Amino acid sequence: MKKWGPAALLGLTMIALTACGGGGNTDGTQNSADTSKTPEVKKDPITLSVFGLGVKEEEFNDRFKGVLEKKFPYITFKYVAPDKGNSLPELVARGEIPDLIRTDVPNLKNNYLDLKLGTDLNELVKKHKYDLTRFNAPFIQEMIDAGQTGALYGLPYPPYFPLVLTYNKNVFDKFGVPYPKDGMNWDDAYEIAKKMSRTEGTNVYRGFSGNIMAMLRDNTYGYPILDPNADQLYDMEKWKPLFNNLKRFYDLPNNQIAATRPAEINDAFNKGNVAMQANQYSQYAPIPKEIEWDIVTYPTLKDVPKKMAWRGPAYWSISATSKYKDDAFQVIMAMVSDEVHLADSKKGMLPVVTNKSIQDAFGQDRPDLVSKNMKALFYYQEWAPYSPKRKPGTANVPTVVQQDSMAQTFHDVASNKVDVNTGLRQLDEKLKAELAKEKSK
Repeated sequence: MKKWGPAALLGLTMIALTACGGGGNTDGTQNSADTSKTPEVKKDPITLSVFGLGVKEEEFNDRFKGVLEKKFPYITFKYVAPDKGNSLPELVARGEIPDLIRTDVPNLKNNYLDLKLGTDLNELVKKHKYDLTRFNAPFIQEMIDAGQTGALYGLPYPPYFPLVLTYNKNVFDKFGVPYPKDGMNWDDAYEIAKKMSRTEGTNVYRGFSGNIMAMLRDNTYGYPILDPNADQLYDMEKWKPLFNNLKRFYDLPNNQIAATRPAEINDAFNKGNVAMQANQYSQYAPIPKEIEWDIVTYPTLKDVPKKMAWRGPAYWSISATSKYKDDAFQVIMAMVSDEVHLADSKKGMLPVVTNKSIQDAFGQDRPDLVSKNMKALFYYQEWAPYSPKRKPGTANVPTVVQQDSMAQTFHDVASNKVDVNTGLRQLDEKLKAELAKEKSK
């Protein structure tokens, strides 16, 4: 498995561009000569449609539209929101295929490649002399591995999603228990959860909740769900300790897991009676204002003491059917430029580039984060490896299906519907059935 150190991942040093005759542009390209006096070439007007999987039009406009309209006055941008009836498969079926598509690794297969929309960006990278080393290394390599062909199907953009332990100060203050600290391991967290799982009158206070899907998928060992080399669940004996480590929290009195997975992830902590929740740090999952919260580092496993668990960012990809691939790539370069990255970082979006000045600007425009322990996001200098992907040429199951199946299996185990061994055997059978479906297509 790949190991990513501080230089590759946290960008503690700025990667220098080495082209002769000039430095790097803010869009990641390199100057081969002084082009400041080159007359502007007038271009015919075009329209580029943009599909933003999971992102509202307001966010696209706020982050990108002004920059793009100034840089590309000949382009009209048509944003296609992922509303009801406008999923990417539905758009493809209607022949309304966008030029630019926001995707991610979990959805790459089912919501991009299976729709025959894949465009390898390597030729455009080469044509524009685009410097991929400006990005954190694993974000590029994971996308290449996920595609199973060696192609680069997208360029990453902020934010990425490290796992953290969020805690409710109100609950800790109520019972006079010290707050969690950075650097804790799972046993430390368990001892706190035991103290905080209690009742007061008719009120139940839970010590712990978690985004089980993210915690298992983004485990610090880098274990994959589907075996990269065989048509089965990856090593069941390695998954058992991870299941047992988390299940003990839900076996605590007064800490029963919520009835459904969405309720456990989205509702439990936000109701105000849960002391700690392990989850991704994400501005897309706001916490109610009445909860006085903070974060510390995600608990570590004893044999992996200094690695941070994380999920990668989203990517901008180009549709295979687009008539304007070169224009679309230039638009992507602008959307992931240092200029836009800096603005994003100031808004509290974790940058995906190695530029330290951009990282240092994180949260500067977010006064609500000043009092928070944001250093927890950068506490571990080494990140856990991403899970190895299926070998080229082998059948695959969309990651969204894999992670959903794994999370539901754990929920059944934590709800005492099945034991760990039975649950993992059933998960293995489900994955094999999904593979059989893929092979029959």
